[in-house]
Amino acid sequence: MPSSRLTYRVGFAVAALLAAFQCDALGNGVTPYLPLNLEPEIESQIERVLILGDQPVMTRPIPAATVLDALPKACTVDEALCQRVRRYLARYMHGTGIAEASLEGASSSGSGDRSVTPNRYGMREDSHWEASAQAYAQPSDYVLIDAGAVAYEGRTTFTGSMLSLGWDFAQLDIGFRPHWFSPLSDSSMLMSTEAPTMPSITLSNYRQFFGLGLHYELFAARMSNSDRIVDGTTLTAGHPRLAGFHLDVEPASGWSLGLSRLLQYGGGALGGSFRDLLDAFFSPSAAQTSNVSHPQPFGNQEASITSSLLFPGKIPFSVYFEYAGEDTSRGRDYLLGNSSLSAGIHFPSLWKHFDLTLEASEWQNAWYVHTVYLDGMTNYGLVTGNWFGDQRVFGDGVGGHSSMVALGWEPPFGGLVQLRYRTLQNQEYGSFEDYQRYQFVSLGYSRPLLGLVVGGELDEGRDVFGEKFTRLAGFVRYDEGAALSSLPSSQEDDEDEGAPKSGEVFIDTGANVSRQNIDLTSAATRHNGPVDSGYHLGLGARRFVSDHNDLGARLEFDNVQGHSLIGARLIDYRYRFNNPLTFNFFLGAARYDLATPAYGFYYGVGTQWRDILPKWDLGADLRYANSIARDHLLPSDPPSVGGRPDSFYNISSVTIFISRRF
Repeated sequence: MPSSRLTYRVGFAVAALLAAFQCDALGNGVTPYLPLNLEPEIESQIERVLILGDQPVMTRPIPAATVLDALPKACTVDEALCQRVRRYLARYMHGTGIAEASLEGASSSGSGDRSVTPNRYGMREDSHWEASAQAYAQPSDYVLIDAGAVAYEGRTTFTGSMLSLGWDFAQLDIGFRPHWFSPLSDSSMLMSTEAPTMPSITLSNYRQFFGLGLHYELFAARMSNSDRIVDGTTLTAGHPRLAGFHLDVEPASGWSLGLSRLLQYGGGALGGSFRDLLDAFFSPSAAQTSNVSHPQPFGNQEASITSSLLFPGKIPFSVYFEYAGEDTSRGRDYLLGNSSLSAGIHFPSLWKHFDLTLEASEWQNAWYVHTVYLDGMTNYGLVTGNWFGDQRVFGDGVGGHSSMVALGWEPPFGGLVQLRYRTLQNQEYGSFEDYQRYQFVSLGYSRPLLGLVVGGELDEGRDVFGEKFTRLAGFVRYDEGAALSSLPSSQEDDEDEGAPKSGEVFIDTGANVSRQNIDLTSAATRHNGPVDSGYHLGLGARRFVSDHNDLGARLEFDNVQGHSLIGARLIDYRYRFNNPLTFNFFLGAARYDLATPAYGFYYGVGTQWRDILPKWDLGADLRYANSIARDHLLPSDPPSVGGRPDSFYNISSVTIFISRRF
């Protein structure tokens, strides 16, 4: 189906949906979106407000209305922070105005022409300047017009330029709206700001509904032109299309679970009908398989499951996970193939003046590369997701791992100091066998001055090819609320000791007994391994949702058959009976440390007997790791049989542990 016909059908369906309601029965109108990776000074403060206001962040850009909703609760913790953010949001409260404006000049040396600066819309480290701006006009509560652009040396895109129509439960955005599908702030496997923004049509809501805190986002976008699209035995050229879907629920305050999908399809002679798109969405495994009626896969697919837990307490924090896959595994729609696992924790306020973020990601091969789309999941040659994809030879499907630490400091003399360190290591089996450890350090300082924010930033690093780069930049940004931006934080030192606890952190220690079912090449060679035992460690946090129900997140570390098994519980539910007994079930992702990492889902049930001693619990869990998979990538791996390039491990285990609560 031509792109114009698809756009017409989507637009017609949206118009019909909106027309089905009477305007006088509708809620609020459209909301503007806050800048995404353009104003790090205020963006870090907004993230702090959302955590203190018990609002999990599952997608970005963040609607201004969401921040307004979080302010009342956040203000009870840090009034000065709320004043700064409230003053910033005031710039969006007019009929017309400037939402954002920034100008940056820089000098650079080294290999900056090869090093893409993470999450800055494709800008490279050798760019001598960068500029962005966005202005708006809102003639009605239900109509918002934005004109924006992001420019740097070599490229200008109209990021932020869009027409927004609708209501809080169904806002339609037409134009260059960025998308970020992850609770992580530094990396997103599916959609991020690593590449230039695509033109798209997006339908979403910012008012959660249906009693589950439901939030959705749908978009259809056009990617940059590619002349390397496989059509049978030839190549065709055109613009691939990208369809995105996100859904998250917040059944209890401060805990969210999300699901995201991306489908790259069409382009050139491939076409790609709306019906084929729906078939691929609901039957992803069949869509990636070649057969007589479909001689090549429908397109390229990615999916992720995310969760975020906000922990209230004397030291509040947010902990979040992202488990993602590039296509499916083992012919089953619910198993993710070529997986990745990311985790992070954010402390929004430490010792009054600091905020700290720690994030880490690991991925298997085949991310952002494809047999049909030889340019992969890219826009203008830059990956649409995690920044690691641009730190390698273009098109090299190689696994690896990365980590990031970011520290913000509000010094007594005013302003904001921001320090960020990133590191990445690609594995050695790729097309380039001498990848070096990527390292990136960024130090910035900014402060308000005469209605502006002025500051500077120093980037220093070494790329994956071993070449060093340096960039020194100075910037000025529009700042309507500068007078309040230098107020110190005022977070209270102590909780009310008489108030009931709303959550707890805990550490588990114990042992596991396990057995694995091993499928290296085919069903004919599938066999069970011996029963074995090993240590078990766990670290987690939970919120008390009601008198009997808890929701939480947990990382577990086990020795299974001589190898490390790490489990991340994206769902960790516990029911407390009136007696000391509890029942829990959980679902998450498991990483098995083999010659190269293997990944899959794991789930189980368990029980605890609380307070065998004060603050000590005794527990037991029954766990099952389902089809933990790794591709055959090394010379020592078994040969692939029947075109199947991977091995699978099913791991059953029982753990017994004691838990110390804090």
